[in-house]
Amino acid sequence: MMAGLSGYLVIGSPAPAYAMHIMEGFLPAGWALFWWACFLPIVMWGLRSLTVMTRQYPETKLLLALAGAFTFVLSALKIPSVTGSSSHPTGIGLGAVLFGPAAMSVLGGLVLLFQALLLAHGGLTTLGANGFAMAVVGPFTAYGVYQAVMRISQRQTLAIFLAAALSDLSTYLMTALQLALAFPAENGGIGAAFLKFAGIFALTQIPLAISEGLLTVLVWNWLQTYNREELQILNLIKQES
Repeated sequence: MMAGLSGYLVIGSPAPAYAMHIMEGFLPAGWALFWWACFLPIVMWGLRSLTVMTRQYPETKLLLALAGAFTFVLSALKIPSVTGSSSHPTGIGLGAVLFGPAAMSVLGGLVLLFQALLLAHGGLTTLGANGFAMAVVGPFTAYGVYQAVMRISQRQTLAIFLAAALSDLSTYLMTALQLALAFPAENGGIGAAFLKFAGIFALTQIPLAISEGLLTVLVWNWLQTYNREELQILNLIKQES
């Protein structure tokens, strides 16, 4: 299966089959259902968390909308990669730092739904897989990295940069694992397939992750200037050590 898939990627033009958003119908039905089953409980948890937060801090609703728009715009960008495929940033790290990973599971899922319906980017059957990679693994990575760096160094700019960059990379690695599980290599199985899928994006995704980290820092600095009150409500104004 892996050999046939590789040939499809090199020769074929439908890049979304091997982009960060897995295209409609690309995953076997069993795997598509499995990732939906993994994704939905976290979205339900996120909905409860988001409801509580917006009731407690109604002043942050515009900031929440901004985080969703940032994710939508960045993750909708398609940048040509090798073998006729494409890569893109995710924009998920900013919202994860602002509102936590649970809230971003909802925002990320909505972004992926609209992109599937309006832009043919991703799909409905694969929304569970795409959502788990970008709206679960990405936000939890961003939040964990941010908290860890802040505890160790109290350098918020560095924490924001690493949160955004590593959430991007973790999303792409999760997508590579999802594809490897669905399409193991004839020689080497899942491990070999994962290395092959991950390697397809490595040359473009690493620079993209760095660029996303830098852009997120710029947006963060803008928020500190123009949305300082909302950041204070969320207890996110920190002094650099």
